[in-house]
Amino acid sequence: MSITVIKPGLLVTFQDAGRRGYGRYGIITAGAMDNSAYRIANRLVGNEDEQAVLEITWSGFAVEFHSDRWVAITGGDLSPSIEGVKVPMWRPVLIKAGRVLSFQQPVTGCRAYMAVSGGFDVCQVMGSSSTYLRAGIGGYEGRPLKKGDTLFAHPSQLPLVMSERYLDDYGGFLTVNWAVSAEGYPGPGQEAVIRVLKGRQYDDFDAISKQALFEERFTVTPQSDRMGYRLSGPPLQLSHAKEYISEPVAHGTVQVPADGQPIILMADRQTLGGYPKIAQVATVDISLIAQLSPGAAIRFAGISLAEAEQLYTAHVREFRMLEAMIKLKLKEW
Repeated sequence: MSITVIKPGLLVTFQDAGRRGYGRYGIITAGAMDNSAYRIANRLVGNEDEQAVLEITWSGFAVEFHSDRWVAITGGDLSPSIEGVKVPMWRPVLIKAGRVLSFQQPVTGCRAYMAVSGGFDVCQVMGSSSTYLRAGIGGYEGRPLKKGDTLFAHPSQLPLVMSERYLDDYGGFLTVNWAVSAEGYPGPGQEAVIRVLKGRQYDDFDAISKQALFEERFTVTPQSDRMGYRLSGPPLQLSHAKEYISEPVAHGTVQVPADGQPIILMADRQTLGGYPKIAQVATVDISLIAQLSPGAAIRFAGISLAEAEQLYTAHVREFRMLEAMIKLKLKEW
């Protein structure tokens, strides 16, 4: 089975769960920016977590299918369509050979994830197929997809023929008559509330900065990327000038460089950082940040470590219930 890239879009790469276990060698994790959407996309087409998916940023991407294949599209709604007919998200969809799947203007979020049943046939580097653009490794030759690229997939895990009572026929594609609940991503102009814990150097900031962190509004700047989301807002300043020794940073660490404008570290973050860390984003809200476009507004809400752990435990429980529901639905075929 193969797929040809007709339009490359703004930025489309292969991503999976990330390149883990190599941080001590200075090798970054990479992986899907929105891990929840990535995992659900794979589950909807019968794949396990290790399978790579396409991470599609913003708009303009189009591919042609050369054989029938089950796909699932999750994450931000980038208006996926076939011949002008909107393709439903958050459910398995059987796209027919010869059809072109296109992604247009975002409705909510800014990153969509497309999984194919059986998984894409992509080489691994250090146990992962994730693309790390700065190093040029992983994915498709270590780079974003471009026009004319041919993508291959392993044999489908789902049958291509099934009872019509489970399907809705849209001509260019078939879709099951059920879907999982979509994530609540903000639309253009909407404000996102991001829950954070106090960072390791929180107490090194002056009182005005501490107050501003939780009371003022910050804006995602155009300089944001997979490495970090750069924010614009009231400058956050240390109470006294101080030099810091570089130390490990995590997904969601909020660093503050000399200009006082915070940076939220994301999937392609460095392994060490020397800027003071004023906050740490709760794990459950990292996927929400990954779906924010430049210009989006953020307000931070402080929570305790115990609250963050409770939120994460509830998230894991809900995801396992969702997994079980999807497996039962797929077994009906």
